[in-house]
Formats: sequence, C-alpha cells, structure tokens
Amino acid sequence: MDGTVRDFRGRTVVVTGASAGIGAAAARLFAERGAAVAVVGRSAEKTASVAARVGGKAHLADFGSLDSVRALADDLLATYERIDILANNAGAMFEDRRTSADGHEMTMQVNHLAPFLLTNLLLDRMAESPEARVINTGSSQYRKAHLDLDDLDGTGIRYQKMPAYGASKIATILFTRELADRTRGTTLTTSAFHPGSVATEVARENAFQRTVMKSWLGKALLLSPEQGAEPLLHLAGVDPQSVNGAYFHRLTREEPKNEQARDARLARQLWERSAELTGLPVRPLT
Repeated sequence: MDGTVRDFRGRTVVVTGASAGIGAAAARLFAERGAAVAVVGRSAEKTASVAARVGGKAHLADFGSLDSVRALADDLLATYERIDILANNAGAMFEDRRTSADGHEMTMQVNHLAPFLLTNLLLDRMAESPEARVINTGSSQYRKAHLDLDDLDGTGIRYQKMPAYGASKIATILFTRELADRTRGTTLTTSAFHPGSVATEVARENAFQRTVMKSWLGKALLLSPEQGAEPLLHLAGVDPQSVNGAYFHRLTREEPKNEQARDARLARQLWERSAELTGLPVRPLT
C-alpha cells in the first residue's frame, strides 16, 4: 500500500452499512487514523454499539426507503460542516423478489438507487472539501451479470438473487464512472472496489450461507471484515486523480470484465434513469 495516507485527522468520513462487517471494520480503521466517523446503519442497537466503540456518531437509515435516505442526508448535512469521504458500503442480497416502499426491486434500490441518491444529496457539501472522495463497494459478481436499463426492477424476468445482485453491481461501476466524468475538474474524485470474498452480513437471509460464514471452514476460506476493508482505506489514501473513475479488484486496478460495465453511453443513460427514479433533476452531461 505504498502511498496510502494513514492519517485522516481533520477529515469527516461517512460509512454506510457500518453496523457490521466491512463497514464496521472500516469505521474503526478510519477512527484509529484520526477521522471523525459518521457510522450509518439500519439497526439502532448495532449502529450505536459501533459508533460508541469508534468514538463516532450513529446515524440510522433504511436504504429500502428513499425517504429514509433523504432524512439521512438532511441529518448528515445538519451535523457535519464538511464531509470529506463518503463510503457507499451498504448492500444486500435477497432470497426472493421484494419491492420497496418506493416501488423498486429491493436489490437494485439498496445497492444502487439509495447510494446514488445519497451521494447526489451530499455532493454540494462534499465539493467544499479540498479533497473529497466517494468510494463505492462493488462485487466481482458484476462480471457474469446483465443490466437492462429499460427494466431495472427486473419485472420482465424470473427473479434470481445472484443475477439481480450482479446487475446492481454493474450499476455501481457505471455510477462510479459517470460520477467521475460529471465532477471532473472539481475537488471530488470517485472509485469502486471488490473487497474479496468476505464473511459479512450481505447474504444474511440465507441460512446456509450464514452457517458457513460462522463456521471454522468459512473463517478459513473467507477474508475477515478487516481484510475486506483494506481496499477502502487504500483508495481513501492514495493520490485521488490516479484512481478517479477506476474499479479495483481488491488492491489491483481492473478494466471491467463485462462489456456493459465499460459502456460510457450506458453509464450516462443509467445516471439519467436513476435520477428520474429517485426524484432528482435529470441533467444530461454536456
């Protein structure tokens, strides 16, 4: 990790999905390096516990509700005069099709639409930072997936959890690319990463996967949350322009291995469609 900034004193870091797993580990590592950490989670008890351990402040949000995301943004803007790093780490995988209160397929909402909305609501505040970063947690599952821009909610196909999850992670890469293009020339940069195979709660609904993750075999085969958080800390510390818009497989920069994830036109179209679905102004890139 040569070139990684290990001192985050004076910086405010927002970590979503921080009540457990990679997010909780990242919150602790940022705090140990001097950052003021906004610990964002869905569980009041778990989020408060992590915040207390790292000396940060707990903020509650349910990404299954866009109104909850808007309330979170208001809370963060009222609490912090500056936001330097936004780690969009919250994510989920669902065993069966679920529809959010906003009418969207839940995997796509939690993994893409909610962080898309939160990022946009915080952009003006982040632009005031001399070196702002948005870092998005992706997944290698994007490689085998397909994103249908005309049917982001997957209503035209039979629901399968892994294809739905993978499609949402194509969206993560495209969002990262387009955000970099739209903020180029400003103080804000962005990147995305696959953390590796980590024992986390992303598959908490599957009893078998939960059992494996907690077993000695799971612990032997899977990375720890601390190891999963390494790429996030790395991207928060390296020269920002060197990683702007990039995708990393753990610590290795990777040209996306999916044609859709490399499609600049699709990235622009996804941004505009996501803005429509989240009630944001649709502003074509000029």
